[in-house]
Amino acid sequence: MSVVELDKVSRWFGNVVAVNDVTMRLDTGVTGLLGPNGAGKSTLINMMAGFLAPSAGTVTLDGRPLYRDPEIYREVGLVPEREEMYDAVSGWNFVLANAKLHQLPDPESAARQAIATVEMADAQDRDIRTYSKGMKQRIKMATAIVHEPTVLLLDEPFNGMDPRQRMHLMELLHELGDQGRTILFSSHILEEVEQIAARIEVMVSGRHAASGDFREIRRLMTQRPHQYTIRSSDDRALASVMIAEPCTSGVELSVDPDGGSAVQVQATDYSAFVHALPRLASRHGIRLLEVHPADESLESVFSYLVSR
Repeated sequence: MSVVELDKVSRWFGNVVAVNDVTMRLDTGVTGLLGPNGAGKSTLINMMAGFLAPSAGTVTLDGRPLYRDPEIYREVGLVPEREEMYDAVSGWNFVLANAKLHQLPDPESAARQAIATVEMADAQDRDIRTYSKGMKQRIKMATAIVHEPTVLLLDEPFNGMDPRQRMHLMELLHELGDQGRTILFSSHILEEVEQIAARIEVMVSGRHAASGDFREIRRLMTQRPHQYTIRSSDDRALASVMIAEPCTSGVELSVDPDGGSAVQVQATDYSAFVHALPRLASRHGIRLLEVHPADESLESVFSYLVSR
């Protein structure tokens, strides 16, 4: 069992703080690193891979610092987000070169097995420049697993994959996790994480926002206050009846410069609100013309977690 630990880790680039005082522990199984673009996920993964030194704090694998330790690199596999690759090299030679760099006893056999695992055998002799984005992701995955690492770090691994490729990779990650490997993969898509990882780490603006069981954190996301913009046949009447509902904590009637209006509602109980709104509108003869959430971006969801 391999354990990756981060203790009060920060990383800054000049005046920009990319990661700020993060403490977390990765054990065996699959962990999802969730956060909007720019949250610091890639910086965190590069430090876990030993390619980037923390500006403060420590990053260790089984108690040993990861930065610039070639022996530890043999225990780590990395799929970077960046697409730059050796385009004039075939997929086979790319994976084989990585097997040889790890000084495997039978690099050809290891390369063949890794390529077969990611279902790239049919395209292994083609130059990487001819690959689609999804194929490049899969050949990068082959290089990451060719030496059978105990720790696997994947930065947005599903980018560019079609539905069948995504399903295959999800099944592979489940299988590797069940084998006792420590796997971390990053994503800004909630549904990807939900299908694979029982445990997640949430990053927002370089900060560690939440950690733990996916279902518990998802419940917090669902129960957070929701902002809605509603347009109806009588916004003033709708605002007056909604303000008395216990499921709302704030109701405001806004008027557009062109004379149009809308009702801005903050709902503290999502389930009660979605049932109360059509019931009240029907009772008072109000037609609902438009209802849409005003703060359903991942950024707003994660920012709520940070504020708790």
